[in-house]
Formats: sequence, structure tokens, C-alpha cells
Amino acid sequence: MDNNRSILIKKYFEEKRFVDSNIQSFNNLLENGLQEVIEENKEAEPTIIPANIEKFKIRFGRITIGKPEITEADGSKRPIYPMEARLRKISYNAPIYLEVNTYINDVQRENFVAEVGKLPIMLKSKFCHLDGLKREDLLKQGEDPSDPGGYFIINGTERVIVNVEDLAPNNFMVEQASSGEFVGRFFAARGSYKIPHSFERKKDGIYYISFTRVKQMPIVVVLKALGLVKDEEIMKSVSKDRSYDELILNLFEFVDIKTQDDAIDFISKQIGVGQTKEIRVERTKEILEKYLFPNIGMTQENRPEKAINLCKMLKKYIDVASGQRPSDDKDHYMNKRIRMSGDLLLDLFRVNFKVLVGDILYNFQRIIKRGKLPSIRVIIRDKLLTSRLYSSMATGEWVGGRQGVSQRMSRTNFLDMVSHLQRVVSPLSSAQENFEARALHCTHLGRLCPIETPEGTNIGLRKNLAMLCSLSQNVPEDKVLESLKTIGLREA
Repeated sequence: MDNNRSILIKKYFEEKRFVDSNIQSFNNLLENGLQEVIEENKEAEPTIIPANIEKFKIRFGRITIGKPEITEADGSKRPIYPMEARLRKISYNAPIYLEVNTYINDVQRENFVAEVGKLPIMLKSKFCHLDGLKREDLLKQGEDPSDPGGYFIINGTERVIVNVEDLAPNNFMVEQASSGEFVGRFFAARGSYKIPHSFERKKDGIYYISFTRVKQMPIVVVLKALGLVKDEEIMKSVSKDRSYDELILNLFEFVDIKTQDDAIDFISKQIGVGQTKEIRVERTKEILEKYLFPNIGMTQENRPEKAINLCKMLKKYIDVASGQRPSDDKDHYMNKRIRMSGDLLLDLFRVNFKVLVGDILYNFQRIIKRGKLPSIRVIIRDKLLTSRLYSSMATGEWVGGRQGVSQRMSRTNFLDMVSHLQRVVSPLSSAQENFEARALHCTHLGRLCPIETPEGTNIGLRKNLAMLCSLSQNVPEDKVLESLKTIGLREA
């Protein structure tokens, strides 16, 4: 039996490495993730432009990453390998090139590719010089052939981006709070938007939803604001099979709201104190489109789909609260996602690219005030993006206030290094008890090591991936749905 196990493990590692999932995550970032951020911010318009110009636009196009290189004192550039970066106490990085176009009155003025910064490159990734090298070539470069890669070199120091365990986005969960009441939670994620939604039922029997500035708004009113005005439509959207008596009370309570405009006006009065009706209503429409379920869409056309999804969530909440369905277990690994280096660097790049765009607009407008029309090529500060990325990588302070995301890699021995590369940390505070989050869950087996966790305050919060664990990434939802339909899944 032991012999069979050793053969299996040996064959597995002939094809895969410990850190394959992390390297794949970083490759996905460079091939797809960075371009997604550019698409989210593909146009920028300065507010101050010359008097003789009606419209001025800056458009960002394709983003590309070069190979790691170094610029010497005489200005010459040449490729750099990881060992040289370690010895010279410099960073192992590659230039980021971005296509920039400027338009004056919809006529193209400039078209160029500019270097906007430098990005740390993960060792053994597709963009690393070590990728695909044979054992002899690795030895020539001073590298250990058994080194798995999956880490970065920042100012000569080897650093790891630790995997972070998080709740799955766009997944509605209902659980019982310590007070005994049931609470529904939904984290809607779309690009830079991450909006928490909460559902609850008050003692008056009314169901409420809260998100962003909208606090404890009756769900029936929100449904009417989204276009489900008739009571019969709401009842059928919640369930075609049976009528929910709990819902009748909610419909009766707001029977006076007969049109979509009435519902929007009702919500606007709750959130827009001291504003005129027109401003309140426009602001409310914007909130419903941008901040209510942004994962579904952010336009007026998405309102009917949002209403249907809200009805399905309400049905699940009522079923769980009445005991017809079991409550969700947030510690079940079905409800968790592991955010790897690619996901975490994407968050960092998204925030700092917006800072870069803001800096370009600021410098442009500052020169316009002097009576000149500058070239965008001149005012792009490539060191701004680089310094902000490297500050987070060197200190471990990430966007969202997270600490210790980037850590100095432990090199006590080979097993210690592999353990550090496979580490998974929880965002929960080690100062709080959180007994359920720390406990070993049956869904951890085969995915996380059931033994390796530190003693003390971090017990159960710092875990490690299992030896043969691999993480699925960038799986198309359409293919998953088709596969599920073949085994009997049907639309509710």
C-alpha cells in the first residue's frame, strides 16, 4: 500500500509542482486580469480643457508585459535573472506597456505605447526567464533545480504573497444569528465593486434589505421600484408552486404604493433627506442600478433580472426561517474561495491604476491652466505606479487595510519553504474566539492539511493546502451550467 502511494505521488509531481495553482493564478493575471482593469477604466476626460476645444478624451488600449530587465547606470537595458537580483539587492520585475490614444473633438491626436510602471514577476511563471529551462541551464544561472518558484524578489529579498481564504462572492447565505433571528447575507462582486447586502425580518413581520446607503428598506418596496408592481407578479416570482402567507402581510402593508415611480419616491425620501425631489429620484435610480446586485448588471435594462433574483433570495430566506430548508454553513468549503497571488495583485493594480489615471488628469489640467496643451506622453509618471506596487509588496500592507499579505519567505529548510508557499490564512482576527471558524471541517479533508496549523492565537486560522491539492481557476460558467444540466439541473 505504501509503495503504491509513493508511486502515485511520484507520478503526480513529475507533471505538476507544489505551486502550480499559484503560478497559474499569476499567469492569468498577466494574460487577462490586467486587461480587464484597463477595460473598466478605458476612458478618461479632464474637466479643464482649452476654450477652443469642445471635447478631449484619453483612451487606454492594450496592455502588455515585457520580460524582466535591468537598466544600468549608462541607460542600457539587458535581461536580468533572479540570482543577479538577489545578489545586487534589486527587484526582479518587468516593464508594463500601455497603448494610449488622445482625441480632440473625436479626432485622434496622439497614438503611442508608453511604459507606465514595473510589475514584480513571479519566479517560474510564463514571463520569468527561468520558465522552461532544463536542469543544466538552471544550474548555470545559479538556481536550485528543485526550487518550485511561486515567489517574488523585492529589493533582493524573497517574498511570498500568502493565499487568503474568503467567503464566496455572489452567493446568498442564510444563517441563524446569536440572537436567534435569521440573517441573510450576499456579497455582490463585479470588478472594483464589492457590495455587502443583508436580509432580515423585524418583529413587525416585514422583510428588509440593506446595502450601501440604503438601510433596512422593505423588500416589497424595492421590488416595486425594480418594476414588479403588481402583487400577483411578486407572489408568482417568489414561488409558482405555493403562496407564502408571510408575504401577504408585506404586500398589504405597502398596498398604497401602486406604481414604480411611487416606490422610487418612497425609497428616495428615506435616503435623500434635504434634497429636491428630482435629485432624490435620480440618486435613487443610480443606487438601484449601480449598488444593488452589481454582479447582475449596472444598467436600467437589468432591473427585471434583479427583481427576479431578489424574489428567489426572499423565498430561500422564508424557507430557512420557517424550517423547510436547512440554514447555510459558512464554514463549508463550498461557501469559501481561496484568493491567490493573481487575485490579490489584481486588487492592488486596480486601485493603483486609478491613482495613475487621476495623476495624469491632474498634471494635464495643471498645464492647461498655464495656457499650454501638453502631450500625454510627457505627463505619465511611470514611477508612481511602480512605487505604490512595491510599497505594498515590501511591507505587506494591502488594499482594504489587510496586513501581512506579502511576507518574507522562510528558508529554514526545503519543507519549511514549501509549507510557506502553500499557506492559507483567514482574514478573521486572531484576538477573537471564532471557535467554528478555527475547527476542522469535514470539507477540509483532501483540500487542506488537517494537521499543520500553529499553536496559540492563530490555531485554525492559518492553514496549509494539502499536498495533492490543486485549485480550479477561470472556469467558464456557461460550461459548468451545461454540465450541471446534463445531470438533471433545472431552472427554478
